[in-house]
Amino acid sequence: MARTPDGQELPRFEILGPVRAWRGEAELDLGPAKQRAVLTALLINANRPVPTAQIVDTVWQTEPPENGANVVQKYVAGLRRVLEPDRSPRSPGSLLALTDAGYQLSVGPERLDADVFHSHLREAQAARAEGRLADASGLLQRALGLWRGSALAGLSGASFDATRDRLAESRATALESWAALEMERGQHAQLLPRLAELVVEFPLREELRYLSMLALYRCGRQPEALAAFRDARQLLADEFGVEPSERLQELHRGILRAEPSLAAPEPPRPAVSGHRHQPSAARPPTAVLQPTVLPPVVLLPPAIPPPAAPRSRRFPVWLACTIAGAMPLLTCGLTSWLVVGVLAVVYRSRMLGVVAAAFLTLLVFFAVAMELDGPSEEAGPWASVGVLALFVATLGGSVAGALTPIRPPGRLPAPSTVVELAQRVRREQARQLVNHHPSIARELRIGRPDLPRTFDDGGLVDINNAPETILGSLHGIGPDEARRIVADRHMRGPLASVDELVTRNLVHWSVVRALGETLVAVRPG
Repeated sequence: MARTPDGQELPRFEILGPVRAWRGEAELDLGPAKQRAVLTALLINANRPVPTAQIVDTVWQTEPPENGANVVQKYVAGLRRVLEPDRSPRSPGSLLALTDAGYQLSVGPERLDADVFHSHLREAQAARAEGRLADASGLLQRALGLWRGSALAGLSGASFDATRDRLAESRATALESWAALEMERGQHAQLLPRLAELVVEFPLREELRYLSMLALYRCGRQPEALAAFRDARQLLADEFGVEPSERLQELHRGILRAEPSLAAPEPPRPAVSGHRHQPSAARPPTAVLQPTVLPPVVLLPPAIPPPAAPRSRRFPVWLACTIAGAMPLLTCGLTSWLVVGVLAVVYRSRMLGVVAAAFLTLLVFFAVAMELDGPSEEAGPWASVGVLALFVATLGGSVAGALTPIRPPGRLPAPSTVVELAQRVRREQARQLVNHHPSIARELRIGRPDLPRTFDDGGLVDINNAPETILGSLHGIGPDEARRIVADRHMRGPLASVDELVTRNLVHWSVVRALGETLVAVRPG
């Protein structure tokens, strides 16, 4: 057991999750939030001196205290009392020392979980290079088991964010390596549920999608493997306008051709010891598992699609733009405020509302200016300014009406923040699980915010299993509608799709349309 020079046991630190410190089995009280942040600034630079100014920048960022050095010294003194309780106040610290270059926190070998994590990764890489796949997989699982959530949870700042991103990238790479090892060991069937979770957690990492497609194919689920490629292609095209990597496309082509090289590796045969010859009849027929032989791909002619439902006639976009741009010109600017105001209501745009108010102000100013000059044959100064205001309203209203894009009804605006984009990606990935892997969706409890779970589905609600209280809390679905939904699914069975809420006369179609991004129907087992 690692100990300090005076015989104390060295504390153990954790940053792969909330920052914590332990001595033996007892967790140490690290004090207030800023003191914990100072400790974290020292831990991410363990065994290296950290200047006081760097600690201040890391912890307080753009709002440093007036006397940062004294504040840091106060928190360091508090940490010393926690980490070295038996040290006398006048003696220098052995764990947390002040050097000429700054404060240095000495962390013993394997006393920081991030160091242990990277040590296991190096050992796993060496074991894999030696061909010990099982040992390498076990080391990676031990490394990944050290994580207890997001690294440095609860801490914000540029330095903490950079460390958190670096550790998260290492974790994602370790997960990819572990999944690839399990595939090499022929564990594709057992790996599929975990791969489905990882693809949802990391939707943009193509290595995980590659392994997921390959695992589905090796399990004889070729259509689902092709559907997984289609989903990846659509996600990348919709969000970034790019195609999947050449490696992923090559796997897709190989699955279509049922290339033998994609088949599962043959499991190792048991070693024969103590006998020169053993007849095959003495072995049970199930002693060696045979690789699954996938059926050849049969290319069927394309099916004739069913007749499309007649589309509702929409007002042509070009005609709407023409009318909206011409009305201010034909009315000499008198309707500019009205045209832009209607567009503001249609698009729910605050900016267009402000522009409409400005045009109305210009029109009022024109009327007042003309009244101030009074009836005369020659235009006065007020009349000239009023005519200029009317000209601006006319030209501005025409341009705003003609160039404002017409958004089709029902189309949601593009996400304006990274958080909204991430939620949208999670919802789309969860919907793919609901549509293609309902058993995994049930296992992950997609659409069940009332149950404890670790999977983030982006806020979906399952109309087949969510309780009455959850359904009644949705916008547009009150307690009475929620009661009817629960009673109907018990009497007539689960709903095959969200649209059945309308066909069964449970809710109005406008409610289903408004909640289209939230509701799902998970098929029962």
